[in-house]
Amino acid sequence: MNIKRSILLRVRVVFILVALVAAAIPYRIAKLQLEEGDKWREKAETINFKYREVPATRGNIYAGDGSLMATSLPFYRVAIDPTIVKEDRYKAKIDSLSQKLSAFYKDKSATAYKRMITDARKDNKRYLVLNRRQIGYQDMQMMSTWPIFRGGRLGGGVLFEKVEKRYRPFNSLASRTVGFLNEDEYGAGIEYSFNEYLKGKDGKALFQRLAGGSWKPVFDAEDVKPENGFDVITTLDVNIQDVAETALRRQLEDRDAEFGSVIVIEVKTGQIKAIANLQKNKKGVGYGENYNFAVGDQGNTEPGSTFKLLSMLALLEENKISLNDKVETGNGAHKFYDRTMRDAKYGGYGTLTIREAFEKSSNVAISKLVDENFGSSPSKFMAYVEKAGLKDPVGFQLVGEGRPYFKNPGDKNWYGTSLPWISIGYEIKLNPLHTLSLYNAVANGGKMVKPFIVKAIAKGNTIHEEFETEVIRDQIASEKTIKLLQELLEGVVVRGTARNIANADYKIAGKTGTAQKLIDGRYTQKYYTSFAGYFPADNPKYSMIVVIDSPKGFAAYGGDVSAPVFKEIADRIYALDLELNPSNQNQIYQAENSDSKTPFIRAGRGGELNEIFEELGVQAALANAEEWVRSVSNNEKIQWENNETEMPQVPDVSGLPLRDALFILENKGLKVNYSGKGVVKRQSISPGSELIKNATINLVLG
Repeated sequence: MNIKRSILLRVRVVFILVALVAAAIPYRIAKLQLEEGDKWREKAETINFKYREVPATRGNIYAGDGSLMATSLPFYRVAIDPTIVKEDRYKAKIDSLSQKLSAFYKDKSATAYKRMITDARKDNKRYLVLNRRQIGYQDMQMMSTWPIFRGGRLGGGVLFEKVEKRYRPFNSLASRTVGFLNEDEYGAGIEYSFNEYLKGKDGKALFQRLAGGSWKPVFDAEDVKPENGFDVITTLDVNIQDVAETALRRQLEDRDAEFGSVIVIEVKTGQIKAIANLQKNKKGVGYGENYNFAVGDQGNTEPGSTFKLLSMLALLEENKISLNDKVETGNGAHKFYDRTMRDAKYGGYGTLTIREAFEKSSNVAISKLVDENFGSSPSKFMAYVEKAGLKDPVGFQLVGEGRPYFKNPGDKNWYGTSLPWISIGYEIKLNPLHTLSLYNAVANGGKMVKPFIVKAIAKGNTIHEEFETEVIRDQIASEKTIKLLQELLEGVVVRGTARNIANADYKIAGKTGTAQKLIDGRYTQKYYTSFAGYFPADNPKYSMIVVIDSPKGFAAYGGDVSAPVFKEIADRIYALDLELNPSNQNQIYQAENSDSKTPFIRAGRGGELNEIFEELGVQAALANAEEWVRSVSNNEKIQWENNETEMPQVPDVSGLPLRDALFILENKGLKVNYSGKGVVKRQSISPGSELIKNATINLVLG
């Protein structure tokens, strides 16, 4: 009996507790709704609604001639709020919309799309991504006319969410210089260095959090529109850049080198017209722009004989030598304390004039001269290094410029052998940009200007900030010394180590460099080869440096490896630059066996020819603007016929100027050699022949 009473007691207690909890629930609900409702509604609103950043459109990057090098293109992700469209319209149009979605995306059947949208509508889902694939602007415009979608955001529920992607019209051209920026806003090149200008100012907009964690934009009066970024206008010339990369890549592949760099600068202004860096890919196949060796710290290395220009500057400024003085090099070996300096030529050069010593790049001669004149006061020699602006970075506009390295007399690592070895470009470190700054100053009559690659920051047609030529050193040496240095550099090409690149049409001045590479503390038989100089030598417009690291094969010296690349680039620049070829400007060709008074234009791009004739007021049938054409002339009017260049065979480039011929042939995968000036008269591979990739075609201009 006691047991039964005990059980009943426990049951009653449990019942009472359950009743109390049940009674508390309505009370708590009422309290939440009536007393705390505003508090929790406000909190729910802050959780489900949030102001989020709306990214600004990133600014464009342009070449000096206005060519677009990087831009942000709008792409769109297509989503829908299926609950917005009215029922009668939904039933009438959902089949048509589903069919169009299926035909466009080609990933699901029309039935599957209809089921997906209908299920979302039944479940009262306010946000449904129809497909993860992003579409372009034209496709977005087309979709806006589709059934249901044509009602727009408010009537049809369609959401075109913009996603911007960076696009480069010239693909990999100058890719490292243009650079990149990752999600953490870290990167390289112009994209990173000028990010504060390019990125603009983000806006803000109200978004609603939906089931599944996605966010849907909601119109709100407090939305702040983003301010688009500024455009960056560079000094680059896409034609010169293309020529530089093509010539450099060809030599790197032929010599199986590790990496190479080219910089082309306009002498008077310091504007960089091209900067190319190509490095062997990790798998050892092909070359890509992975690092800026021309400017960055990894490009800092012992320059070798190109530094001899500075040694000659110091010697000439002291007025203790004449270029016709003699210097004895003996058998090509000379001992400084416990180290032996050697010349590249086995057996040595014997007795040389100082002019000949520089032209032949005698290590023994230059190091002896510097040691004799500065050995007792090496600080005086290093003062000339500082006066020439080589001890400090140039303050380049791109982040990551390497810092030059020089020993100083009195340092713990300064030895009696330091000065002789420094005089020929060892035991120091310079990158190609620093070396070229010296050569550009000599070309510029002694005035050293700061190399720069961005000339303006703009928005639309309004210039926000402009960068102009900046003089680093008014005069790195006396006018007399500069003229003698210019003579020496011309002599290197006429009689010295770079005589293989002498050109009959214009003069080149420069200096070869070949430095043994220091690996694990020992000098090896691997070389860092270079050629630095300028052209035309009698009226310099461009300076250039070419460096190629660790070339393989016979005669892996600067004159054999880097100098030919310099010449190839210089030849093409000379052919392209009308200022350097005034005789080629405004040439009007007449038909060879005709008394026609109409100008005879042999061939070209249709759109460009139409503009020329319109400007000249010459009657001519309109050519197809997008096609290459050649002319058929009579006394009254010029007619055109298509010049087929898209066929899978060798095209006919006769009558074309060199620039157009190079464009067509190199895009066909052909390697081009040429001689002469003017337009193409003959080509070594007949038009219509089978196209063989990487074959070499020779052009004769006239």
